[in-house]
Amino acid sequence: MTNLLEAYVAREYERLRPGVDGFCGCAVCRDDVLVFALNRLKPHYVAQRPGEILTNVSMEGDQQRADAAVVLMDAFKRVHASPRPEHHGPSG
Repeated sequence: MTNLLEAYVAREYERLRPGVDGFCGCAVCRDDVLVFALNRLKPHYVAQRPGEILTNVSMEGDQQRADAAVVLMDAFKRVHASPRPEHHGPSG
């Protein structure tokens, strides 16, 4: 069983990250953004057969993609405003 949203949100993080001025981007802050977003979006689970590889999975519709982008941008803002003490700064 796989939550397809995890891979999609990770790809969207990488796409949106360069446009977020001042965001740290270290592994701790990246994970915090992804966790924040995934906890606020409806999961999209699929069953996988043994040995099956899922490739090029896209979100079902424009609204799902828009929802993910909005939640990710909110996550960037919140994590940037209040990073955890163990974050490692802009260089990662």
